[in-house]
Amino acid sequence: MSVTSANRLELLQIADAVAREKMIDPALVIEAMEDSLGKAARSRYGAEYDIRAKIDRKTGDLAMTRYRHVVEEPENLFTELTLEDARRIKPDAEIGDYLTDSLPPMDFGRIAAQSAKQVIMQKVREAERLRQYEEFKDRVGEIINGIVKRTEYGNVIVDVGRGEAILRRDQLIQREAFRNGDRVRALIREVRHETRGPQIFLSRTAPEFLAELFKMEVPEIYDGVIEIKAVARDPGSRAKMGVISYDSSIDPVGACVGMRGSRVQAVVSELQGEKIDIIPWNQDPATFLVNALQPAEVSKVVFDDDSERIEVVVPDEQLSLAIGRRGQNVRLASQLTGFDIDILTEAQESERRQAEFAERTQHFMETMNVDEMVAQLLVAEGFATLEEVAYVDLDELSSIDGFDQNTAEELQARARESLEEINAKAIEHARELGVEQSLFDFEGLTPQMIETLAEDGITSLEEFARCADWELAGGYTTVDGKRVKDEGLLEKYDMSLEEAQTLVMNARVQLGWVDPADLVSEEPAEDEDEEAAEGEA
Repeated sequence: MSVTSANRLELLQIADAVAREKMIDPALVIEAMEDSLGKAARSRYGAEYDIRAKIDRKTGDLAMTRYRHVVEEPENLFTELTLEDARRIKPDAEIGDYLTDSLPPMDFGRIAAQSAKQVIMQKVREAERLRQYEEFKDRVGEIINGIVKRTEYGNVIVDVGRGEAILRRDQLIQREAFRNGDRVRALIREVRHETRGPQIFLSRTAPEFLAELFKMEVPEIYDGVIEIKAVARDPGSRAKMGVISYDSSIDPVGACVGMRGSRVQAVVSELQGEKIDIIPWNQDPATFLVNALQPAEVSKVVFDDDSERIEVVVPDEQLSLAIGRRGQNVRLASQLTGFDIDILTEAQESERRQAEFAERTQHFMETMNVDEMVAQLLVAEGFATLEEVAYVDLDELSSIDGFDQNTAEELQARARESLEEINAKAIEHARELGVEQSLFDFEGLTPQMIETLAEDGITSLEEFARCADWELAGGYTTVDGKRVKDEGLLEKYDMSLEEAQTLVMNARVQLGWVDPADLVSEEPAEDEDEEAAEGEA
């Protein structure tokens, strides 16, 4: 193949044709040609040389040039030369300059031409992949239409116009099957830039897919008057969606359902008959949960903010409806609200309350040596521990029906005496377990707490200071997408995470591990931030 004998504009015409076909910049094609021609020239003159090809963008003229770098101490004599040698060729040469030598026109052999073609195709493919990635990377979260090209091991390959996307088997709705040539609508879930090209992953099971479908069907959502706050799906079976309206004159649920259900029905048809519950969103978690558990009726909701759990009490006949088939209703409600949900019937809750009442009554009878009626009165008034009875204001005890001043004083005296006895036994047992005096002298820990720590092997202030706050107060960790309870050593004493943090930090300060000045200097900064925030508000 002789470049000199061909039309000078032929290279430019080829570059323009390839660029139009692949929808990439013609300059990238010309650069690929230059790289390939340079590689072909090196195979002719020697791979050690730095030979570069340059195609004139206007005339199509091809120039071959050898480059040599001027350095102090050459390591490669084919591509480098000394300043002394360079100045013999170019008197004003300096270190770092490049000397160039024009090479005569050459004819490319069959092998060199084939090699050049491979380089061009490789560069063009790389440019095409980069173009595809740049086009789709900012479209994550959008719905795209495509045509099924083929199916591989259950995964659907979709032609999306300027590239191919993959719809994995686990991202297909249940019992959904596509054949070649079928049109498919899916959400762009992820775009990766990999060595083999951009990988575009689609999904029809993502909650965002349902939200985007409603955005297309409901103009109020597209305009921002109605917002979708949360979505939970069991793809192909059932979904729950929480919506809120920022215009009091527009009903968010009615707008999403549409006239005679036309809007929601269009989404249901796209999702292969998936039933959709549209729920009014509420800022109060308990109210939102009651709405989310529809159609079941809820009698009572107990919200535990620390553990992010909600306990729901329903009538006995509503239990199966609240749980749903295979737990679907409660599972979707949990995903929608972000809280773990425990469902009890009214009978179960009543039974549990009675058991707690009996347990606390028995505790007071045994520890304070009082009869059952007195113990029941204390429990009925909300007393749960000896400490509450021993150190509560005396007037609060005497105000209980059936208790006078003398009775209240006697009850407090018995509670304190019982506590002293329990504490004495705890201290004795802790000393037997080897607890050091430093832990007894530390403020904030009761003898019973020290005994519990000693039973777990913590017998000194140093060992206590190494504890994490969650080890003492307990907490929750997420394992395989489920919240798992971590029992704290001192959790049974109603120790909060904040109290545990304070105790551990005080122990570290007392041991000299932490400078108290550092703690003091941090507090005003937080106060200043809060004041600044209030001022801005």
